[in-house]
Amino acid sequence: MVESPRIYTAALIVIGDEILSGRTQDKNIAQVAIWLGLQGIRLKEVRVVADDTPAIVEAVNTLRARNDYLFTTGGIGPTHDDITVDAVAEALGVSVVVHPEARDILTGYYETRGGLTETRLRMARVPHGAALIPNRYTGAPGIRYDNIFIMAGVPAITAGMLDALSGTLVGGSKLLSETIGCWVQESVVAELLQVTERAHPGTQIGSYPFWNEGRTGANFVIRSVDPEVLAACSRALIAGLEAMGKPAIFGGI
Repeated sequence: MVESPRIYTAALIVIGDEILSGRTQDKNIAQVAIWLGLQGIRLKEVRVVADDTPAIVEAVNTLRARNDYLFTTGGIGPTHDDITVDAVAEALGVSVVVHPEARDILTGYYETRGGLTETRLRMARVPHGAALIPNRYTGAPGIRYDNIFIMAGVPAITAGMLDALSGTLVGGSKLLSETIGCWVQESVVAELLQVTERAHPGTQIGSYPFWNEGRTGANFVIRSVDPEVLAACSRALIAGLEAMGKPAIFGGI
């Protein structure tokens, strides 16, 4: 078997008391994960933290060290509780400065909206040495520092920032997947799943049970960066299920 290409990984920190309190339901995890997959980057972990500087600092330093990329969402607005920039700067050991290009962007955006106030100017603050991520919706840019990407928490704005980053990050082979469904209890096929995965290095098999039509079933998602290995593993799992008298449904149930 040909060795799998290098897998690039990313982590995401979702920042905000409103997420942890349940007042706001996060929608960014899914869209960031999908976008990263298209870039050939695998989202490995997600952490949700409060608007608390020590918590953000610890999360930033931990996750940026063990992943190729780190993304954050939330906490870069104009209010006093938007502390992400300050916390990331503290984690990096740099000062916070007003980015001149960000100031110019905000000056133009607010020219017909009441002008650039001191409060609005907070959205031009960045860790010293950072670059900007364009924001086509509200003008206030996201921030890039080395392998860290600081983005807005509003999903539509996050999506625009991700779009601006498309094609700019180094990634590996895309993670491919196939789904096989079966009307069977997980416990019945647990050993088959384990044996099949071990027989096909470079694959992962996830099992997702459900209850429908008055009976128990499961969808098995096989993942790999190698299409040939993926296909071989799928064939083996289908054959194994059918040998047990459990017909497989390619594409899932």
